[in-house]
Amino acid sequence: MNLQDLLRWLSGTWRRLLRMRLPPPLAIETPEIAGEPRAQIEVAPPRACVSVIIPALNEAARIADVVRYALSDPATGEVIVVDDSSIDDTARLAREAGATVITSTLLGKGASMRDGLLASRFEFLVYLDGDLAGLREGIITSLAQPIAHGRADFVKARFGRGGGRVTELTAKPMLRVFFPELAKYDQPLGGLIAARKVLLMPLEFEDGYGVDIGLLIDAHRAGAALQEVDIGSLQHDSQPLLDLTAMANEVSRVIYVRARQAGRLHVEQITAMYESQRQATASIDYILSRRRGRTRLLLLDLAGIIAPASYPEELARATGTLSALEQQRAGAEAGSPDFTAETAQIFRFVHRRQFERVAHAVALRPGVIEWVNQMRRAGFMVGVVSSSPFVAADILRKRVFADFAIAHTLQFDGEVCTGEFRINPAFLPLKARDGPTPCKSHIVERLRQDGQDRQLDEVWAVGHHPDTLQMLQQADRAWVIAPVSGPWARWADARVVKTFEELLQQALPGPDVSA
Repeated sequence: MNLQDLLRWLSGTWRRLLRMRLPPPLAIETPEIAGEPRAQIEVAPPRACVSVIIPALNEAARIADVVRYALSDPATGEVIVVDDSSIDDTARLAREAGATVITSTLLGKGASMRDGLLASRFEFLVYLDGDLAGLREGIITSLAQPIAHGRADFVKARFGRGGGRVTELTAKPMLRVFFPELAKYDQPLGGLIAARKVLLMPLEFEDGYGVDIGLLIDAHRAGAALQEVDIGSLQHDSQPLLDLTAMANEVSRVIYVRARQAGRLHVEQITAMYESQRQATASIDYILSRRRGRTRLLLLDLAGIIAPASYPEELARATGTLSALEQQRAGAEAGSPDFTAETAQIFRFVHRRQFERVAHAVALRPGVIEWVNQMRRAGFMVGVVSSSPFVAADILRKRVFADFAIAHTLQFDGEVCTGEFRINPAFLPLKARDGPTPCKSHIVERLRQDGQDRQLDEVWAVGHHPDTLQMLQQADRAWVIAPVSGPWARWADARVVKTFEELLQQALPGPDVSA
C-alpha cells in the first residue's frame, strides 16, 4: 500500500467512526396516504443540546448582548465565554448575562476555542464571535440542525455581507489552487461554525488568525461531512488595516502548511516565505504599528522575570544537549552575541515543535500574569524582551498576555533549526558611531523615537540579570526582582523586590490599579 492509498484508507476509517457516533436523524413520520410512502419531516434539534462557545478579548461593548442572544435560542444548553484576559469588563458583563466564564490558557483565538471545547458539556458545539450584532432569531438552531439530523459533521455560516479583503484576496484564491473542493464556501474565514465535539477533539487549533481556515481544511481532510448554512445578515466589527496584513500572512501560512501535509505543495521556497512572514512580527516596525497612541510602556525581561528557569537550559534538557550547553557557557559571557550564536548551533537540527513545546511547558513566575493584566489596565503597552529565540519568546509573551515580544531569530528550514542566528535590529544602536554591540537599552531608544503624534510619556522596565543594567538605566522607573548577585541593581537605580506582589504594591498604589 502506497502513501496515498494509506491516507485514503485512514480518511475513510475516520469518517466511518464519526458516523458510528452520530445520533439518529430527528424526524417525524407522516401517515401513509393513497399508497404513497411515508415522508420524513425534519424538526428542530432537541432543546438544550448545544454548547455555545464565545472567545472574547475586550468585547465589553457587545458581549452581554451576544450572551443573551445565545441563551434565547432553545437549542442552547450552555454558553461559555473564554476570556483572553480582557482589561475591560468583558468577563463581568458576560457572567452577569448568564454565561460561564473561563480564562484562556494562552493569548489567541485558537487557544480560547480549544479551551471552550474542553470545558463544554454537550456533543454539539457552536462558536460565535463576541462582537456580533444584528443577528436574526434562531441562528444557533440553524447551525446545529444539519449536525443533529446527521447530514453534516461541520457547518460554516454564510451571511449577507460579502467576504472581507483577506477572504477575497488571500483565502479564496489559495483554496482554489490547493483545495478546490473547498472554494465554494463563501466565508471560509468566518468564526461562526458548528461541529461535533468528537470531530474537533483531535484537530489542531492554530493560535492566531488562521484557526478557522485550519479547522475547515482539517475537518475536510478527516473525512467529515461539511455544509454551509445561510444565516442572513449580521453586523461585525471590521479589522484595522494593519491587523489585516497580519491576518493575511497567517491565513496564507496555514493554507500552505495544510497543502504540504496533503501532498499538494512541492515548492520549498514557499516554506521560506511564511517563515519570513512569521519573523516580521518580531520587527520594531511591526511593534510600533501596534502602539495605537498608547503613551506608557513596560518592558519585562524574559530570563528570570517571566520564567525563573533558563529557557535554553530547559530546551537543552528536553533535547539531551545540556552538557554541551554547560561547556559552551563556561567559555562565553551569558547574553552576549557570541554566546547566543553559539547556543543556536547547539540546537541545530531541533524541530520547531520542540522549541514550542518547551516554551509552553516552562513554569511562569508566580504573579506575573496578574501584574501584566494590571499594567495593561493602567494603560501600558507591555513587551517581553529576550535574548532567547523569538520562537520561544513570542509564546511566553502570549502566556502572560503581553502585547509584543522582541527577541533574536533562529532560521528554520522545513521546520528544522539550521543553527543560523540573526540579531534583531531593535537591539542595535540608532547611530552607527555608537558601535555595533547589541544591547537591550537600544530597544528603549528606538521605542522613544517612534515618531507618532503621541510620544511615550514614560517607560518602565523590570529585570533580573546584569545584562539588563543599561535597559533599566534608560527607563523612567525600574525594578529588579530577586537579582542574581552583585550591586548592579543599585547602579541601575532600580528598586529591588522579591515578588510581583511586592512590585505591584510599589508600582501601582494609586487609582490606576482599578482603572
